[in-house]
Amino acid sequence: MKVAVIKYNAGNVQSVLYALERLGTEAVLTDNIETISKADKVIFPGQGEASTAMKYLKERKLDQLIPELKQPFFGVCLGQQLLCDFSEENNTSCLGVFPVKVKRFIPENTVEFKVPHVGWNNVFDKKGPLFEGLGDQSYVYYVHSYFCELSEFTIAKTHYIHDFAALMQKDNFYAMQAHPEKSGLVGERILSNFLQLK
Repeated sequence: MKVAVIKYNAGNVQSVLYALERLGTEAVLTDNIETISKADKVIFPGQGEASTAMKYLKERKLDQLIPELKQPFFGVCLGQQLLCDFSEENNTSCLGVFPVKVKRFIPENTVEFKVPHVGWNNVFDKKGPLFEGLGDQSYVYYVHSYFCELSEFTIAKTHYIHDFAALMQKDNFYAMQAHPEKSGLVGERILSNFLQLK
């Protein structure tokens, strides 16, 4: 199985590669259009800033490629947000796979709620193949100041200040706000389930 991890000057890519290695899967880190097109699975990870990341994607025409891909595709953290229509982070137009807006957390109570949202939080209202084998209490690790709004594409939720889309799915595209590569056995299972998709 060929797994491509998209390179686009976003952080945290190495930990994703290590997580895949632990699952016995060797992946290639690439921004090459042909390599990504021919991969069996594509993972779009990252931490960073939306407009800078989009600039890199556009320079390499990956903004045109990604929405047209037909193999299982997994966007993680910033990768989830960039699959949406628009981000409030520097008013950035994104890839438009999901007709969803990305908004900044605005805490009503700054004592109880800090931005960014950092730490472990439960994922609930789960549905779909990525959650195969996971129970009701499924905690994953978050680091983010922006969130994807709830929509018809939401397949799991997390609550921080309010409910937001923890995971989304549209056709072959899956997208997760938390970091599966930092989320222990739950994250490992989610990644493993993604790798087993047909």
